[in-house]
Amino acid sequence: MCGIVGVRRFDGGPVSKELLSDMSAALHHRGPDDHGLWCDGPVGFAHTRLSIIDLAASAQPMTGARGTTHLTFNGEILNYRELRSGLDYPFTSRGDTEVLLGLYERYGPAGVSRLRGQFAYALHDSETGETHLFRDRLGILPLYYYATETLFAFASEIKALYPVIERPAVDTASLHDFLAHRSVPAPYTFIEGVRKVPQGHHLVVRADGSIHTEAYWRLPRDADALDISPAAAVELLDEALRASVRDALVADVPVGAYLSGGVDSSLICALVAAERGGAGLHTFSAGFGDERVDETHWARMAAKIVGSTHHETVITANDFQENWARLSWHRDSPLSEPADVAVYGLARLAREQVKVVLSGEGSDELFGGYPKYGFARATRLGGVVPKGPLRLLEQRLPANQARLTVALRALSEPSYAERMRGWFAPFTSLERDRLLGGPPARTVLDPYLNGRGDSLRRMLYADTHTWLADNLLERGDRMSMAASLELRPPFLDHRVAELAFRLPSSVKVRGGTTKWIVKELARHHLPVNLVDRPKVGFKVPLDEWFRGHLREMAFDLLDGPSSFVGSHFDRGAVRRLLDGHTSGARDEQPRIWTLLSLEVWHRELQRRLTG
Repeated sequence: MCGIVGVRRFDGGPVSKELLSDMSAALHHRGPDDHGLWCDGPVGFAHTRLSIIDLAASAQPMTGARGTTHLTFNGEILNYRELRSGLDYPFTSRGDTEVLLGLYERYGPAGVSRLRGQFAYALHDSETGETHLFRDRLGILPLYYYATETLFAFASEIKALYPVIERPAVDTASLHDFLAHRSVPAPYTFIEGVRKVPQGHHLVVRADGSIHTEAYWRLPRDADALDISPAAAVELLDEALRASVRDALVADVPVGAYLSGGVDSSLICALVAAERGGAGLHTFSAGFGDERVDETHWARMAAKIVGSTHHETVITANDFQENWARLSWHRDSPLSEPADVAVYGLARLAREQVKVVLSGEGSDELFGGYPKYGFARATRLGGVVPKGPLRLLEQRLPANQARLTVALRALSEPSYAERMRGWFAPFTSLERDRLLGGPPARTVLDPYLNGRGDSLRRMLYADTHTWLADNLLERGDRMSMAASLELRPPFLDHRVAELAFRLPSSVKVRGGTTKWIVKELARHHLPVNLVDRPKVGFKVPLDEWFRGHLREMAFDLLDGPSSFVGSHFDRGAVRRLLDGHTSGARDEQPRIWTLLSLEVWHRELQRRLTG
């Protein structure tokens, strides 16, 4: 991966190299290997490079053969060799960057549709006067922009835009979004005036300053569904995932893999071993020293099966205190989940051995892996059950019934969109109203939930566009880049994603088994006891930490006189959350985490901006 920034002025003045240097300095962690600038009057680009392909050449920003196209690029084009062979272009390098210039000079902006991989790039065409921004289909890599009447700027991370924003301020509407989604859905962000380029979109800035955005790719909808047997579906997934893993190994540096011991990461590692052998493969896992949530013994078992050299790290409460604020700055928003800190610890461990790592991200959202997908039909009908009995039952459930508690909270919501939000929302709509009041969260789910098709298909479609793109992939990018490590998720090759949304729902949730097709494929490569074990997930034991090691910090930050949360939220409601959890009466750790994360991020933001 790399870091990219750019500025275009509409007031006739030139872009200064000093400004570009200030912006790109904020992205040094994304590209510690090299740095480059290009300026031409009112347009300028900068680039920080993490060298993965064509290490000695392919410096950026790069100018095309005609001398009229200029590029800054973050990502990896995994089919670049195939594309090169079909282009009549005077290549001067061996890498994938120059392929983007060759594609544009032959096909124009439509060339983006020929790419396989993960990417976010900007290209300025001095002949047309247009500046083009492209983001990959699933939103694996980030791309942000900020626009005024006199200026347009873009960057890989929001922090790189602060030098062009006179007074960065929190978008208060996003507070509602965060309580509802644990992240801010595209195109919005936590900072006023800063927007995300949505996944699979092309944005063009014209000479008059106008901005136009359109999708160049969409996931298949209902009309494209395949009529296929379960066995044939497994064969198709095997073929597509093998091809994706093969492509994901393209690099001129060592490639490793995350290995939690769960079915997704274990399957990816097994396919890597089948492709090139396990010898030489480094795998990485993280534990928490808590046997309730620690999966490292399963990871060791999987590593032995695939023949990898395995590495482990243990994440403690001290790691949270030491890294929380800094990682909030890296993420450009509150950490959405406790696992963010653990993912960073895992990335730091991996970076000691490799520069690129594969992960199993995306499988749950494409193939129906979360327990909530078993409630798909109930999600459509949930509103017919009175809220009162559901909430009463929720309050009487023991702490070890967390999944059922989440289900009851979601099904008690009044609308389909709110019930969909409720599966991942730390706060119900009623709780959000008590804390914040004012307007509700933005209705970003509605376009994805509308239309024909079964409930499961709609849920997956919505989660792939919101929960996956705006939360999990954002986390994966920021936490890996904080350690200068490139992350590649083979499940999110667009060919695999397209296949997933053409397969019938019956091969995803089947006979009460979630993610059936992935597990069935995994049985061809892994022992049954590894495939069929209960799903734990990347959980952090915060329930105990908030009653012990982190209790004092929680009260000081959320109930103190200078609290950002205290000034924007109802203090009494916040205090009741803290008291209820520390007394053991209720498990409020998801909500305490959400508010604490917001507070830590805002304090760090203010410190960085004023320091």
